[in-house]
Amino acid sequence: MTETKEGKTAGAELLLVDDMPANLELLSYMLKAGGYKTRLAASGAEALAACAAEPPELVLLDINMPQMDGYEVCRRLKADERLAGIPVIFLSALEETVDKVRAFEAGGVDYICKPFRTEEVEARVRAQLQLRRQGRLLERNYEQLKQLEKQRDGLVHMIVHDLRTPLAVILSYLDLLAKDAAGALPPAADEDVAAVRKAAEVMMRLVSDILDISKMESGKMNLSLADCDVRALAGKVAGEMSSLAGRRKLTAETGGGPVLVKADAELLCRVLKNLVSNALKFAPAGGGYVLLRAGAAPGGARVTVENNGPDIPAEFQQKIFEKFGQVTAGGVRHPYSTGLGLSFCKLAVEAHGGRIGVESSRGKPTVFWFELPAGA
Repeated sequence: MTETKEGKTAGAELLLVDDMPANLELLSYMLKAGGYKTRLAASGAEALAACAAEPPELVLLDINMPQMDGYEVCRRLKADERLAGIPVIFLSALEETVDKVRAFEAGGVDYICKPFRTEEVEARVRAQLQLRRQGRLLERNYEQLKQLEKQRDGLVHMIVHDLRTPLAVILSYLDLLAKDAAGALPPAADEDVAAVRKAAEVMMRLVSDILDISKMESGKMNLSLADCDVRALAGKVAGEMSSLAGRRKLTAETGGGPVLVKADAELLCRVLKNLVSNALKFAPAGGGYVLLRAGAAPGGARVTVENNGPDIPAEFQQKIFEKFGQVTAGGVRHPYSTGLGLSFCKLAVEAHGGRIGVESSRGKPTVFWFELPAGA
């Protein structure tokens, strides 16, 4: 299909369907004069057969025909996956609103009342052909974009996967260095080794998050589900991360009996660590706090991680859970997350059938929360 200087979609093949030969001849003459190719069908059955044999780019369809009316022809076209995208314009002497409504309900895209004018028919045909062409272009662009994203994700996955081995080696040698040089290095050097190891751990966690996000997005993440006490797990995470709190106060309220859910304990532990780590990063260095709560909720468990850092504007409270979604916090040029940690948390919680969110407003603590169902 080409486009002339006048903006007409010349060369498009149209199927004209009407049980009156005179109407077909007139309509065909009008459209051929506009540069269109036409095929003719004198019945609904003939029209369906013609579409199946060689789909046209548009169908002009009469309603009142014997044996099979235009409504039924259109419904059958739309029920066929291969033909459903063909635009159908109804041509009819019926002018009642109910008839037009039935036409659109059957799947038509436009409705022209007889007797019709050449200019009107051509304008409506041209508009629908242009819309279909733009739709096809969007579909092609979307498919190309999906392929590019697939290639990008594959490349990232390959690179990140290859980073795991050298990072593991670095961590091992740092452990050996800390062990063999215990007491032999000055305090400042010990602190440097500890800082390097902490940075390597962050990199390893980031690598793991990227790989697991990729698996969860593609549906290839297998969960090792078992009975998991959310309260006990929260207390364990708070204890393990207390050394990272510095001058901030990290506490956990996990009193009461066990709160059991069917979950992957290792994955859930990483969710908690990500949320606590994120909260510690933004709680003020002096006077800041992070409070981890875990308890029962209707049908399952609820965990919250509260901190007194900068608030998150309401318009960004969903964006921060998107992959690489970063916003500034409290007007400070500092992203509220790495763009992966919270995305990992969202995918991991949803993989368990749960939900996650954040509550934040000016002058009040920021609270990240997630809920998990008791069953798998």
